[in-house]
Amino acid sequence: MNQEEKSLVQALHRGDKYACNDLVEKYSSKIYNVALRLTGHPIEAEEVLQETLINACKGAETFRGNASLGTWLYRIATNNGLMRLRRKKATVLSLDDDTKTGDGEFWPNQLHDWDWNPETVALDDELRQVMDDAVDRLPDSLRAAFVLRDLEGLSTKEAAAALNITPSNLKVRLHRARFLLREQLSLYFNDRGKNGGKTVE
Repeated sequence: MNQEEKSLVQALHRGDKYACNDLVEKYSSKIYNVALRLTGHPIEAEEVLQETLINACKGAETFRGNASLGTWLYRIATNNGLMRLRRKKATVLSLDDDTKTGDGEFWPNQLHDWDWNPETVALDDELRQVMDDAVDRLPDSLRAAFVLRDLEGLSTKEAAAALNITPSNLKVRLHRARFLLREQLSLYFNDRGKNGGKTVE
Protein backbone atom coordinates (compact mmCIF):
# COMPACT_ATOMS: atom_id res chain seq x y z
CA MET A 1 0.00 0.00 0.00
CA ASN A 2 1.13 3.54 -0.64
CA GLN A 3 1.01 6.20 2.06
CA GLU A 4 -2.30 7.63 0.83
CA GLU A 5 -3.96 4.22 1.10
CA LYS A 6 -2.45 3.63 4.54
CA SER A 7 -3.80 6.95 5.79
CA LEU A 8 -7.26 6.17 4.42
CA VAL A 9 -7.28 2.70 5.95
CA GLN A 10 -6.22 4.10 9.34
CA ALA A 11 -9.02 6.66 9.14
CA LEU A 12 -11.53 3.92 8.31
CA HIS A 13 -10.30 1.85 11.26
CA ARG A 14 -10.77 4.85 13.54
CA GLY A 15 -14.32 5.28 12.30
CA ASP A 16 -13.57 8.68 10.80
CA LYS A 17 -16.87 9.90 9.33
CA TYR A 18 -15.08 11.53 6.39
CA ALA A 19 -13.07 8.43 5.48
CA CYS A 20 -15.99 6.72 3.75
CA ASN A 21 -16.57 9.85 1.69
CA ASP A 22 -12.93 9.73 0.61
CA LEU A 23 -13.33 6.04 -0.24
CA VAL A 24 -16.39 6.77 -2.37
CA GLU A 25 -14.67 9.64 -4.18
CA LYS A 26 -11.50 7.68 -4.92
CA TYR A 27 -12.85 4.26 -5.88
CA SER A 28 -16.49 4.59 -7.01
CA SER A 29 -15.81 4.80 -10.74
CA LYS A 30 -13.41 1.84 -10.69
CA ILE A 31 -15.81 -0.33 -8.71
CA TYR A 32 -18.71 0.65 -10.95
CA ASN A 33 -16.75 -0.29 -14.09
CA VAL A 34 -16.00 -3.74 -12.70
CA ALA A 35 -19.60 -4.22 -11.57
CA LEU A 36 -20.97 -3.13 -14.94
CA ARG A 37 -18.70 -5.50 -16.85
CA LEU A 38 -19.61 -8.36 -14.53
CA THR A 39 -23.38 -7.84 -14.46
CA GLY A 40 -23.88 -6.21 -17.85
CA HIS A 41 -26.63 -3.99 -16.40
CA PRO A 42 -26.21 -0.36 -15.21
CA ILE A 43 -28.85 -0.63 -12.48
CA GLU A 44 -27.35 -3.81 -11.07
CA ALA A 45 -23.89 -2.29 -11.33
CA GLU A 46 -25.09 0.67 -9.24
CA GLU A 47 -26.47 -1.75 -6.65
CA VAL A 48 -23.21 -3.71 -6.57
CA LEU A 49 -21.34 -0.42 -6.13
CA GLN A 50 -23.53 0.58 -3.19
CA GLU A 51 -23.25 -2.85 -1.59
CA THR A 52 -19.49 -2.83 -2.00
CA LEU A 53 -19.00 0.61 -0.46
CA ILE A 54 -21.30 -0.23 2.45
CA ASN A 55 -19.49 -3.55 3.01
CA ALA A 56 -16.13 -1.79 2.88
CA CYS A 57 -17.06 1.00 5.27
CA LYS A 58 -18.78 -1.28 7.76
CA GLY A 59 -16.15 -4.01 7.50
CA ALA A 60 -13.02 -1.86 7.33
CA GLU A 61 -11.61 -3.55 10.43
CA THR A 62 -11.36 -6.82 8.47
CA PHE A 63 -8.86 -5.28 6.04
CA ARG A 64 -5.37 -6.27 7.21
CA GLY A 65 -3.29 -4.73 4.49
CA ASN A 66 -2.10 -7.98 2.91
CA ALA A 67 -3.10 -6.54 -0.47
CA SER A 68 -3.72 -3.02 -1.69
CA LEU A 69 -6.92 -1.26 -0.69
CA GLY A 70 -8.02 -1.28 -4.32
CA THR A 71 -7.52 -5.05 -4.61
CA TRP A 72 -9.56 -5.59 -1.43
CA LEU A 73 -12.38 -3.47 -2.86
CA TYR A 74 -12.21 -5.34 -6.17
CA ARG A 75 -12.61 -8.59 -4.24
CA ILE A 76 -15.72 -7.33 -2.46
CA ALA A 77 -17.19 -5.96 -5.69
CA THR A 78 -16.44 -9.14 -7.62
CA ASN A 79 -17.99 -11.30 -4.91
CA ASN A 80 -21.10 -9.13 -4.85
CA GLY A 81 -21.37 -9.15 -8.63
CA LEU A 82 -20.89 -12.89 -8.93
CA MET A 83 -23.44 -13.58 -6.20
CA ARG A 84 -26.00 -11.59 -8.17
CA LEU A 85 -25.20 -13.51 -11.35
CA ARG A 86 -25.50 -16.86 -9.59
CA ARG A 87 -28.77 -15.94 -7.94
CA LYS A 88 -30.31 -14.88 -11.21
CA LYS A 89 -28.56 -17.57 -13.24
CA ALA A 90 -28.05 -14.86 -15.85
CA THR A 91 -24.90 -16.20 -17.44
CA VAL A 92 -25.42 -19.17 -19.75
CA LEU A 93 -22.85 -20.29 -22.31
CA SER A 94 -23.73 -23.10 -24.70
CA LEU A 95 -20.80 -25.37 -25.41
CA ASP A 96 -22.73 -28.11 -27.17
CA ASP A 97 -20.81 -27.66 -30.40
CA ASP A 98 -17.38 -27.46 -28.83
CA THR A 99 -14.83 -30.18 -28.31
CA LYS A 100 -13.65 -30.73 -24.77
CA THR A 101 -10.27 -32.30 -24.11
CA GLY A 102 -9.58 -34.70 -21.29
CA ASP A 103 -8.10 -31.98 -19.09
CA GLY A 104 -11.21 -29.81 -19.28
CA GLU A 105 -10.00 -27.30 -21.87
CA PHE A 106 -12.46 -26.08 -24.47
CA TRP A 107 -11.35 -26.04 -28.09
CA PRO A 108 -13.39 -24.10 -30.63
CA ASN A 109 -14.37 -25.88 -33.83
CA GLN A 110 -13.63 -22.85 -35.97
CA LEU A 111 -11.14 -20.01 -35.64
CA HIS A 112 -10.90 -17.06 -37.99
CA ASP A 113 -7.61 -15.20 -38.31
CA TRP A 114 -7.82 -11.98 -36.29
CA ASP A 115 -5.63 -9.87 -34.03
CA TRP A 116 -6.66 -8.66 -30.58
CA ASN A 117 -6.27 -4.90 -30.64
CA PRO A 118 -8.03 -2.97 -27.84
CA GLU A 119 -7.83 0.29 -29.81
CA THR A 120 -9.56 -1.32 -32.80
CA VAL A 121 -12.31 -2.69 -30.53
CA ALA A 122 -12.79 0.73 -28.92
CA LEU A 123 -13.12 2.48 -32.27
CA ASP A 124 -15.42 -0.06 -33.90
CA ASP A 125 -18.90 0.27 -32.34
CA GLU A 126 -20.18 -2.96 -33.85
CA LEU A 127 -17.12 -4.92 -32.75
CA ARG A 128 -17.32 -3.45 -29.26
CA GLN A 129 -20.91 -4.64 -28.94
CA VAL A 130 -19.96 -8.11 -30.16
CA MET A 131 -17.14 -8.17 -27.62
CA ASP A 132 -19.44 -7.04 -24.79
CA ASP A 133 -21.97 -9.74 -25.71
CA ALA A 134 -19.23 -12.37 -25.81
CA VAL A 135 -17.95 -11.35 -22.37
CA ASP A 136 -21.52 -11.51 -21.04
CA ARG A 137 -21.76 -15.14 -22.20
CA LEU A 138 -18.63 -16.27 -20.37
CA PRO A 139 -19.07 -18.46 -17.28
CA ASP A 140 -18.97 -16.33 -14.13
CA SER A 141 -15.51 -17.31 -12.90
CA LEU A 142 -13.93 -16.84 -16.33
CA ARG A 143 -15.68 -13.53 -16.86
CA ALA A 144 -14.37 -12.20 -13.55
CA ALA A 145 -10.80 -13.20 -14.42
CA PHE A 146 -11.02 -11.58 -17.85
CA VAL A 147 -12.64 -8.38 -16.56
CA LEU A 148 -10.09 -7.82 -13.80
CA ARG A 149 -6.97 -8.80 -15.73
CA ASP A 150 -7.63 -7.76 -19.32
CA LEU A 151 -10.27 -5.03 -19.07
CA GLU A 152 -9.36 -3.36 -15.78
CA GLY A 153 -5.64 -3.93 -16.24
CA LEU A 154 -4.84 -5.47 -12.86
CA SER A 155 -1.65 -7.48 -12.63
CA THR A 156 -1.91 -11.26 -12.44
CA LYS A 157 -1.08 -11.08 -8.72
CA GLU A 158 -3.67 -8.36 -8.04
CA ALA A 159 -6.43 -10.09 -10.03
CA ALA A 160 -5.70 -13.40 -8.30
CA ALA A 161 -5.85 -11.71 -4.89
CA ALA A 162 -9.15 -10.03 -5.77
CA LEU A 163 -10.62 -13.42 -6.71
CA ASN A 164 -8.96 -15.17 -3.77
CA ILE A 165 -7.24 -17.71 -6.01
CA THR A 166 -3.61 -18.46 -6.84
CA PRO A 167 -1.88 -16.66 -9.73
CA SER A 168 -1.61 -19.99 -11.59
CA ASN A 169 -5.35 -20.58 -11.25
CA LEU A 170 -5.94 -17.05 -12.49
CA LYS A 171 -3.81 -17.78 -15.56
CA VAL A 172 -5.81 -20.94 -16.29
CA ARG A 173 -9.12 -19.08 -16.06
CA LEU A 174 -7.77 -16.26 -18.17
CA HIS A 175 -6.54 -18.68 -20.83
CA ARG A 176 -9.96 -20.35 -21.01
CA ALA A 177 -11.77 -17.02 -21.10
CA ARG A 178 -9.59 -15.74 -23.94
CA PHE A 179 -10.06 -18.96 -25.84
CA LEU A 180 -13.84 -18.86 -25.56
CA LEU A 181 -13.90 -15.20 -26.52
CA ARG A 182 -11.69 -16.00 -29.47
CA GLU A 183 -14.30 -18.47 -30.66
CA GLN A 184 -17.14 -15.98 -30.37
CA LEU A 185 -15.19 -13.27 -32.18
CA SER A 186 -13.98 -15.74 -34.79
CA LEU A 187 -17.58 -16.40 -35.80
CA TYR A 188 -18.13 -12.65 -36.11
CA PHE A 189 -15.01 -12.08 -38.19
CA ASN A 190 -15.79 -15.08 -40.35
CA ASP A 191 -19.26 -13.70 -41.16
CA ARG A 192 -17.84 -10.24 -41.66
CA GLY A 193 -15.21 -11.57 -44.06
CA LYS A 194 -17.81 -13.39 -46.14
CA ASN A 195 -19.80 -10.19 -46.52
CA GLY A 196 -17.00 -7.85 -47.52
CA GLY A 197 -16.32 -6.53 -44.04
CA LYS A 198 -19.99 -6.04 -43.11
CA THR A 199 -22.21 -8.27 -41.04
CA VAL A 200 -25.70 -9.12 -42.20
CA GLU A 201 -28.64 -8.46 -39.87
